[in-house]
Amino acid sequence: MSEAALHPFYPILDSADWIERLLPHGVRLVQLRVKDKPADVVRAEIARAKRLCDDAGATLVVNDFWREAIDLGCRWLHLGQEDLDEADLPAIRRAGLRLGVSTHDEAELTRALAVGPDYVALGPIYPTRLKAMRFAPQGLERLRVWKDRIGAVPLVGIGGVTLERAEGVLAAGADIAAVVTDITLDADPEARTRAWAGRMGG
Repeated sequence: MSEAALHPFYPILDSADWIERLLPHGVRLVQLRVKDKPADVVRAEIARAKRLCDDAGATLVVNDFWREAIDLGCRWLHLGQEDLDEADLPAIRRAGLRLGVSTHDEAELTRALAVGPDYVALGPIYPTRLKAMRFAPQGLERLRVWKDRIGAVPLVGIGGVTLERAEGVLAAGADIAAVVTDITLDADPEARTRAWAGRMGG
């Protein structure tokens, strides 16, 4: 898969174990989002996830841990707005990392576009079970507005996105639908992953 055309199915997982479990079921783009773990555990998780994705020909996006992503030779990084405060963006770019940035409102979108992102994420589109959000659900109309603003930059819709909602998210202007709990909380995550991959183009 060319990194210039990221796959529209974008699971976000919190461990290399999850990545290993789901890669065989059609995952071609995946984010590793590790939270509240010691530094050595985080580094080991990123290293293992990179090996798994490299072996499978999938694109790995590392959430937040830009130093580790640089050190381990990763190709993609995702930063939230708070992460932008701490990250060394020139070092990230010198390392050749491509960058996705989270946004929730107009001010954050303006800030994201100023760093020349390789994709922009908007969320939450729907109410989400993953974490308490200080931003209200954005809805599909906001996706249309964001896509008009960012043009050719890929747009990721995230937050409460289920398989049943994914086609509407893409139709509203998103290029990519990010998914978390619709897979990880499903009774059969492997089957749900296959369903997503099949619906989103294999």
